[in-house]
Amino acid sequence: MTTPWDRIRGHWSSPTWLRTIHVTAGVPIALTSAAAISGLVALSIALAWTVVVPLVSLLVLTWIVPRLTRLQRSRFAAFLGHGIPEVTRLPRDGSPIRRLLLQARSGVLWRQVAYHLAIGPVIGAAGFLSGAVAWSACLVAAIVAVRLLMVGGGWTASLPAAGALSLFVVVPWLLRGITALDAVAARALLGPSVKDELARRVETLRESRAELAEAADAERRRIERDLHDGTQQRLVSLALNLGMARAAFTDLPEPARQAIARSHEEAKQALKDLRDVVRGLHPAVLDHQGLDAALSGLAARAPFPVRLSVDVPERVAPVVEAIAFFVVSEALTNVAKHARASGADVTVRRDAGVLRVVVRDDGHGGAEPTRGSGLRGLAQRAGSVDGTLRVDSPSGGPTTIEVELPCA
Repeated sequence: MTTPWDRIRGHWSSPTWLRTIHVTAGVPIALTSAAAISGLVALSIALAWTVVVPLVSLLVLTWIVPRLTRLQRSRFAAFLGHGIPEVTRLPRDGSPIRRLLLQARSGVLWRQVAYHLAIGPVIGAAGFLSGAVAWSACLVAAIVAVRLLMVGGGWTASLPAAGALSLFVVVPWLLRGITALDAVAARALLGPSVKDELARRVETLRESRAELAEAADAERRRIERDLHDGTQQRLVSLALNLGMARAAFTDLPEPARQAIARSHEEAKQALKDLRDVVRGLHPAVLDHQGLDAALSGLAARAPFPVRLSVDVPERVAPVVEAIAFFVVSEALTNVAKHARASGADVTVRRDAGVLRVVVRDDGHGGAEPTRGSGLRGLAQRAGSVDGTLRVDSPSGGPTTIEVELPCA
């Protein structure tokens, strides 16, 4: 059970003194920051005609402001326990002039300058003066009350004693309000903006989605290997043994020979079905020989002529290869089922970090991604690696499916 003394003791516990230290330490840091930035600005204005001095001043500004920001972040973390997130760093590639222009055009730099030049000194000075005056008045009132009691002031000492007690209660609330205002301003100006946070979350989600796609592809490859090396080999052995029995035991009664023959045919069909499943999970030829060989196998198995053109000088990431393969596989399956086409063209090209897959048929057209799960599945596969899918299928044909997959 919380007692009044527990509440009073918590009111003057260590956070109150840490807030006092935070406000006190903020004054020299804020004044030093404001003086350094103001000096650079004044020097640039005074010697603007030289061109070189403003350029050097801007370089120094882009170097010193992040370090002042880190110092302020350390102050907030040490005394208030507030972790202000760091902003996204600009790319370091390119010439120094390009990096300087990126820094100068960045809103991050000028938000930090605004805090160091104006907000920090104002809040720091106001907080320090308010805290110093309040604590000093509290101490003076307490001393006056004690002296009056010592000289026999009696009831006259109650007024300064009441004032000292009131200030002793109010000062922690005052410090809490000042530091809360300082923390809000620092988080808004020294930390990432809402736009930066959204960009960081989008990048995190993109990386997570790519990792999930890679993990799913790796799991499909593992299942394919397990089925190929385990179940498929057992079915091959079973079909072989049944075939040998079918050829050897010709003198068995007719019902027995028919049973062996049916079992042999069922084993061969099960083996074919399993091979189709394994190929649908992840074709082994894709890992061993690449996209060209895997797509050649698809084209050869299609029930209509397929003209294939693959121009991929260097192999892309396994997950991108797998998505390209399944896009072509699903597209050709849809052509066979729905398009009533006499042939199809498949073109795969790698251009400037993008793998472009185009499947075109001469069917009756009318394909709509919103009306079937096949095209939606293709769009989802492409989207898993930030790819895009476009379908052009006017009534009467032809139908063109174009997929672009980033592969840089």
